[in-house]
Amino acid sequence: MALAPPSTRSLLLSSKTNNIPLSSATGFTVMHDGQPFLVTNWHVASGRNPITGQPMAKSGATPDTLTIRHLTKVTSEEVNWDDFDEPLIDSEGRPLWFEHPDYGRRVDVVALPLTNTKGVHIQPYGPEVMKSTLRAGISDWVNIIGFPFGQSAGGSLPIWTKGAIASEPEVDYDLLPCFLIDARTRQGQSGSPVLAYSPGGATEMADGKTGFLSGPAGNLLGVYSGRINSESDIGRVWKFHTVAELIVARHRGDNSLNGNR
Repeated sequence: MALAPPSTRSLLLSSKTNNIPLSSATGFTVMHDGQPFLVTNWHVASGRNPITGQPMAKSGATPDTLTIRHLTKVTSEEVNWDDFDEPLIDSEGRPLWFEHPDYGRRVDVVALPLTNTKGVHIQPYGPEVMKSTLRAGISDWVNIIGFPFGQSAGGSLPIWTKGAIASEPEVDYDLLPCFLIDARTRQGQSGSPVLAYSPGGATEMADGKTGFLSGPAGNLLGVYSGRINSESDIGRVWKFHTVAELIVARHRGDNSLNGNR
């Protein structure tokens, strides 16, 4: 079974409180010093609006667990998945995720150290997608690879949504480390990886030349976190360097919104 490599890397997430589902989302894994981390949005892990701090569920509930649909088998003929639970808070109610050391929840990205991985076939994004090899400038196409409305594209494979870079990616939008894309994304795609991707063949490279690739290549540009307005198709992408910064800093999430520190 020939699958595009990014199709095995996006993970379907379900946030829960007391085992009651609250919402679906997307995440992906990266490795650091041998430890796998799940990367997704702060608002997915906390269940709160990152701007107002208010709970996003109508009930006012916030999640205590994240269920991750992990790969458990990948062969040339078969791909299988299973659900694995990861706690979001410790016994004292403190967040287990890491958030940005300088911006906190203003950068809507977290990294959760994975602890329940027995039997999991981890498919992390590695150094090969961190290099700026493909062209990814204003108006260029990117792919948002996730699960709109919690839906998949067969089995638990993600759905690829295409969009265009809508702001200069080297310039921070709203004085924060993110840029904008124009894409018809919807609920459930929060936390999706955003890639410049080529299946191979003639490809526009970062140096402006056309390269002829013998196989697929991609650059992981960042983490999608939703539209700037419910009436708009313009959405935010947090630059990937923010993920590296928060993993290195290992700054535990702030629980002051729950009345604890």
